[in-house]
This record gives sequence, C-alpha cells and structure tokens, in this order.
Amino acid sequence: MMIDLAPFLLSFKLAGLTTVILFVLALPLSWYLSQTQSRAKPVLEALTALPIVLPPSVIGFYILIVLSPNSALGGFFEDLFGVKLVFSFTGLVVASCFYSLPFMVQPLQSGFESLNKHMLEASYLAGKSTLQTLWHVALPNMKPALLTALIITFAHTVGEFGVVLMVGGSIPGETKVASVAIYEMVEVMAYGQAHIYSAIMVLMSFVVLLCVYIFNHKQKKIGIL
Repeated sequence: MMIDLAPFLLSFKLAGLTTVILFVLALPLSWYLSQTQSRAKPVLEALTALPIVLPPSVIGFYILIVLSPNSALGGFFEDLFGVKLVFSFTGLVVASCFYSLPFMVQPLQSGFESLNKHMLEASYLAGKSTLQTLWHVALPNMKPALLTALIITFAHTVGEFGVVLMVGGSIPGETKVASVAIYEMVEVMAYGQAHIYSAIMVLMSFVVLLCVYIFNHKQKKIGIL
C-alpha cells in the first residue's frame, strides 16, 4: 500500500511557518503579559486563551468571514497583492496563527514569570535595554518553557483539523494536510489507509511529547545539582 507523503509534508510546512511566525509575534506579547500590572491584563489573557475553549468550527467560521474576498482584509490582500486568503495555503497559515496562539503565548509567559526578578533587575542596572534583557538574559534561562512553546505549537498545528478544513478545504498540494486526508479516507471507508496515517500521527505526537518531557526532566535535574 503506497503512502502519499504530500499531506504530511504540507502539514509540516504549515506547522513550521506557523511556529516561526507565532514565536516572533508571541514573544513581545508574552513578555508584556508577564511583566505588566495593568488592569487590562486579565482581558488580554482571556482573549489570547479563547482558541483553547472555543470549538474549532466557531473559530474557523469567523476566520473564514474575516479572510473572505468580501471582507475588508480579504479584499485588500486580493486587490493589492493578488493573494487569495480563503482556500489557499496562505489562508491556512493565517488561520493557524490565530488558533495556535495560546500554545505559544502561555508557556512563554509562564517561563518569563518563573524567572528570578533580581536577575532581570541586575540586567537593567547594568545598563541593558529591555530587548537585550529579553534576548540575552530571559530566554537563555527559560529553555524548558521555550522548547515547550515551540514544540507544542508545532505539534498542535500539525494535528489541527476543524479550522483547517473550514478555511482551506481540501485542495491537493495546497490545503490538503494530513488531518484532512485522514478524514476523507474515513468518509470513503478506506480504513486501512486511515489506520496507517493515524498511526503515523499518533507516533509523531508521542515522540514530540516524549522529547519535551525528557528535556524538561534533564533541565530540572541540572537545576537541582
């Protein structure tokens, strides 16, 4: 039985781009949420965490509306750049960034909040800017949280189905990722192929989580020593 690797490669491409984009976007947001005492903090945290509790169909529906050619954003990109945001790989990246945002923000925020405040204050007293403190002091001292954010975001994006199907549909080589391919196999009762694809996804998810936990346990032992 031949295995079409194209959906998996497309899933990994989507997850990789989403992870990189979210790291750039979520880093300053996570830092701000970890340091601020503003009354707006709970509101921002709630908004950031919404994708965790909202059904994917709800998120997918609203993203589909926002990215459609009839919307201001979708029309702007299509008229100015000729980029179609719905039923395209570009649209999948945008949708995935919304849906996977809390999986990047929350581990980073927890990592920043767990840092020794005196270490950060010492960096500021030494004349380091906020950006220098963030890059050269904070991030190197929260490797477990950083790794967790990157890997969980990647794995979560690979496994997403509802939002991807609503925004991207199932266009081979363009939006047909692994989760959508499995859904279509089940629809036509190709259970043999669905078992193989699902087993690959289960194995990949297990290996990803195992690597995270092994790394975190090693870091804890180093900290104890």
